[in-house]
Amino acid sequence: MEKYLITEEDMKRFEILKQVADKQITLKAASFLLEVSYRHSIRLLKKLKEEGLNGLIKKYNNKHKNKKVHDFLSKQIIQLKQDIYFDFNLHHFHDKLILDHNIKLSIETIRQLLIKNQLHHPKKRRKIYRRRRRMPKAGLMVQMDSSHHHWIKHVKTKWYLIAAIDDATNEVAVAEFGPHDTTYANMAIIRRLIEKRGVFEALYVDKASHFVTVRHKGLHQDIEDQHKETNIQQALKDLNISLITANSPQAKGRIERLFRFFQDRLIKELRIKGILSYKKANEFLRNDFLPWYNKNYTHKAKSIYKALPENIDLNKIFTIREWRKVNKDNTITFNNEIIQLPPNKMTLSYIKAWVEIRVQEDQKAYVFYKSKCIYQTKLKKPVREIDLEKRERVLSKKIIA
Repeated sequence: MEKYLITEEDMKRFEILKQVADKQITLKAASFLLEVSYRHSIRLLKKLKEEGLNGLIKKYNNKHKNKKVHDFLSKQIIQLKQDIYFDFNLHHFHDKLILDHNIKLSIETIRQLLIKNQLHHPKKRRKIYRRRRRMPKAGLMVQMDSSHHHWIKHVKTKWYLIAAIDDATNEVAVAEFGPHDTTYANMAIIRRLIEKRGVFEALYVDKASHFVTVRHKGLHQDIEDQHKETNIQQALKDLNISLITANSPQAKGRIERLFRFFQDRLIKELRIKGILSYKKANEFLRNDFLPWYNKNYTHKAKSIYKALPENIDLNKIFTIREWRKVNKDNTITFNNEIIQLPPNKMTLSYIKAWVEIRVQEDQKAYVFYKSKCIYQTKLKKPVREIDLEKRERVLSKKIIA
């Protein structure tokens, strides 16, 4: 048998709404007297007509009444917050209590307990701005960026975290820590995304020098066409992927919010795990953190990722590319090394011809002539890519009056 607990507030509601039902006062006046919205007063009047007084009072059931948190459990929660999770936000702390300590209390119960013990201070709600609508299908657009941040408290140097997020689903299929934000590092993320999900339609990035060349009346204003596009632009062009550049950080809202979330949660997870190296951090990111994030914070959408065509070799696409003119002895010079081009079925000699040399991060090099690979080798010295990136940034900023 159901029991009811009738309060003075319930009786007040009943008496005022009864007057509305008997047409003694208006519903608008009743909503003012009850201090509720007009819309809610309509619902209350409907309950009164359907169920009478029972519709206006709360049911009292011993099975479902609010249980007071036991003193021992309260002390355990407070101790965990102070000793281990002192820098976790409310939602993160609530997740850890459920996953790692099997403490299943509502987030509001945890919040009130922390406020009571002065371990949580409610903040004013931020003004919410209108966001750009998501892409309707997964694979239409991928946002990519890097975050230079102090990810590990006990490591003095800041690390780069490069990540790619699908605009439609919020899925982060790939992300990786590294010491530098270079062309090779960004190419590795794009390549892994394609290998894992497939070829997508467009990549949305900022105007970093490894993505686009932005020069105004610079030294290379009249440079030849083949040198205008960056290595990443040329690689994406080969895969028929569009490159879209943002004019401000706010335009890349999805990836910027992702990094704020990671800077809040990932930093604390790395601290608890005692991780201090790139290798361990990337293993944790790949095997634990990203699967958890993608399970809890992504949306469903139809996918239009395409399978990579069999005739495309990503080793020859994600490379640093430069052009060289073949010398009279059928050689080219690159990275202070002389590369001898052997004769083949196409021709016996390439003297005075322009060839393109493509170099992977592991220094494996390919020589292309008329879009066909005619020779491959391995360089003895590594390409000083960091110096090339620095030079590109200087040229991008240099302006001649």
